[in-house]
Amino acid sequence: MTLTLTRVRRAFREGLRAAHAELGSRPPALRRPAPDTPLCEAPTHPGPSRPAAPPPPTGAPAPSAPRAFDTGYRPRNLTLRRTTKTLAELVRAPAALTVPGDVVAGALASARTARVSPGRTALLAAGSVALYWAGMALNDWADRAEDARERPERPIPSGRLSPGAALATATGLTAGALALGALAGGRRVLLRRTLPLAAAVWAYDLGLKRTRLGPLAMAAARGLDVLHGTGTGPARPALGAALTVAAHTLAVTRLSRHEVDGEAGDEPALALAVTAASALAAALPARHPGRESTGRLRTRWTAPALAAGALALAGRAQWAALRTPDAAHVRAAVGAGIHALVPLQAALVARAGAPRAALGLVAALPPALSLARKASPT
Repeated sequence: MTLTLTRVRRAFREGLRAAHAELGSRPPALRRPAPDTPLCEAPTHPGPSRPAAPPPPTGAPAPSAPRAFDTGYRPRNLTLRRTTKTLAELVRAPAALTVPGDVVAGALASARTARVSPGRTALLAAGSVALYWAGMALNDWADRAEDARERPERPIPSGRLSPGAALATATGLTAGALALGALAGGRRVLLRRTLPLAAAVWAYDLGLKRTRLGPLAMAAARGLDVLHGTGTGPARPALGAALTVAAHTLAVTRLSRHEVDGEAGDEPALALAVTAASALAAALPARHPGRESTGRLRTRWTAPALAAGALALAGRAQWAALRTPDAAHVRAAVGAGIHALVPLQAALVARAGAPRAALGLVAALPPALSLARKASPT
């Protein structure tokens, strides 16, 4: 059997050599490939010559690589991250760090006639944040046609979010805020505090914003947010704090109407004057402090220092907008005015006799400023 296979192999080799001899070429060596040599390696002997391919014509475009077919599939976690980022941009999530201080200032202002409940204050602060986000979502829904011309990168004009989804977001957040108000103080807080604040937010976005009463409506909403913190207590002791925050908000809102065109006129000067007056009001000692502080010297100097910080933060940008009244400087002044609410609220809290709570509030300012570089508060 072995002898027969040897003869067959020898006859095959002789036939192959004879065929190559007739073609005028030398056959390759018939041997097993070395371990390091690929089985598909081309033979080293010269084969019959082939004509070279003609060069491409001058100026012809290079052949493009074939595109991969997009099936439309996206991983679930990637879709979730994109949706979360879009919603955060819609509601301007970082700007919500300027909201809880309103509620804390209102709660401490009424502390001399009503006991401050940390749990109730936390629920009211969460409700205020929800209403703030609802107002931002409703603002983009109402301004979708205008944003398509002036801010096409916003979630609705860019197609990342539908108008119906934005309206549903505003509605859901409002419903959540009303539920938190009812949970914090029952029907009394819901009807006297949370519902008027929600009505002011919706009225501003759906109609009053485009009228001369727009800045006043926004200022009223911010003042109501301070009164929201009084909860079941009386609102009268917190009126001073509410008016201080409302005055500052009025000036910032008037200035924000010129973010796109930059033609602010005397608005930066007016905003600077109102900010200075608001900071002075927050720095003055209260006639009836809400509660006694363990460190009177610390309380005496904490409120003026925080008020000075608010004036420095907002006034610097407002002065720059006054000297160079263009869209970029006006937008920067509006953003600084929004963030200046944090030290202004902290000054009001320190003025009410709670310097530690004031320092806790102002600790939210650095994260707010950092996040504002990724998501604009305006």
